[in-house]
Amino acid sequence: MNHSRDLRGRTAVVTGAARGLGAGLAHRLAERGMRVALLGRETTTLESVARTLPAESHVVEVDVTDDAAMRRASDDVARHLGAPSVVVANAGVAEGGPFESSDPETWRRVVEVNFIGSAITARSFLPGLRATRGYFLQVASTAAFGAAPMMSAYCASKAGAEAFARSLRAEVAHTGVAVGVAYLHWTDTDMIRDADRHAVLRELRGHMPAPARRVYPVDRVSAWLARGVDRRSPSVYAPPWLRLAQAARPFFPLAVDLLSRRELPRLMSESTFDQTGLLGPGGRIEAASLDRSATGSAGHAPDRA
Repeated sequence: MNHSRDLRGRTAVVTGAARGLGAGLAHRLAERGMRVALLGRETTTLESVARTLPAESHVVEVDVTDDAAMRRASDDVARHLGAPSVVVANAGVAEGGPFESSDPETWRRVVEVNFIGSAITARSFLPGLRATRGYFLQVASTAAFGAAPMMSAYCASKAGAEAFARSLRAEVAHTGVAVGVAYLHWTDTDMIRDADRHAVLRELRGHMPAPARRVYPVDRVSAWLARGVDRRSPSVYAPPWLRLAQAARPFFPLAVDLLSRRELPRLMSESTFDQTGLLGPGGRIEAASLDRSATGSAGHAPDRA
């Protein structure tokens, strides 16, 4: 059984910390007296977040899917802030649209960031977490157990991230490292607001039961996750009522199938649903990176880890 511990003076690492939930969680951890390393693709935005934190911080621009760069990022964080006691794999992107017509590179990038990037984050920081007997939190989603149509890459990546974290938990428990999975529902981020601009995605969410379609503010969601960090929880639910949804998990695929069969034909006839591309400002940065790679003008974003 894992117990809460005093986090003051300890180091936390948050990926995808430039905005949204990552920035919100960085604030919550800094308010607990933690030194915070903010990792992401946008140095300027990360530095803006860092300046607002009430604790020591350090910014690292890095692509979480780059193994070598993430190893260097881990070394850099250790030099500046010390070995991490908390690592939050939060970096994520999403895209929507029919799988058959999806762009293969965009689809693959969602899986690489959300799933492979989380595993690389864990691999890079596990030595430090072992030294501190720390806590690794994998940010997943209700998409891990309630896969939705038109979001195949996102749902597949979050299900993979959940399974990875559960496997890792069993593997490292004897070392004193705790591993948690955070199950998030709709959170008021740029990504969700971007998705709501697309009629089919907006209407699909609108047909969910009232509690299931509610969007929660980042400040509240980050508070729920920070409480999970305090307690080194194996499962963190945001909102907390999602704990009850786990019991109904075997029935979700049937419910999604019934809703999709009833509503999708009508929605697709009323609205043309083209591919959304990568959603949110972070997604647009990822898309620009993919475009540069496709034209041969650049590979990964500049690596300053």
